[in-house]
Amino acid sequence: MIRKLQKSDINRVADIWLDTNIKSHSFIPAQYWKDNLETVKEMFLQAEIYVYEERNKIQGFIGLDNDYIAGIFVWSEAQSNGIGKQLLDFVKGMKRQLNLSVYKKNIRALSFYKRENFDIQCEDTDENTGEKEYLMIWKK
Repeated sequence: MIRKLQKSDINRVADIWLDTNIKSHSFIPAQYWKDNLETVKEMFLQAEIYVYEERNKIQGFIGLDNDYIAGIFVWSEAQSNGIGKQLLDFVKGMKRQLNLSVYKKNIRALSFYKRENFDIQCEDTDENTGEKEYLMIWKK
């Protein structure tokens, strides 16, 4: 089931965010993600977030800022089961266009977004990490 984030979900969502970022971005020191965790938890309360819940446990979530996907995060033990696609399809049903940034070195995520009909618009550098990233866009 996909539903809107509730305040009581914050700790679980934060755990998924941290776990996924550390495992998906081995090219960025884990401490970077740990140092930003408390700030991100505060931002979750103001963001548009939808969670995927199964058997009363959140398995993943997607964060939006208008048409910008701030991220899709799926608990590592639940990955490759279609949860990310379900979350993405859910927001595609609400929007005419979506855009996002993905690290160039995050091959798995890059492949996922290409498979989901996102096109690379340009390459940029994330000023926080110094890593190259692609700006990608999807249109209905």
